[in-house]
Amino acid sequence: MKKTVDARGLEPPQPFELVMDALADLPKGEGLVLLLDRMPHPLFRILDRDGYKYESRIRDDGVVEIDIVNP
Repeated sequence: MKKTVDARGLEPPQPFELVMDALADLPKGEGLVLLLDRMPHPLFRILDRDGYKYESRIRDDGVVEIDIVNP
């Protein structure tokens, strides 16, 4: 089961700090789910730069859900 980082309702930079802490502890081959109130475009650049795989979507309830895998 993937770890979930629920950063909804938090003000910047708290969501970014939470996910960066979670990524630092994420073993290779494992993933996590990030829940947010908005698309984190700066985070996508960092994930691309550091080689993480990810998929983002906006759920029917408006929550942004991002699956991140450390390849």
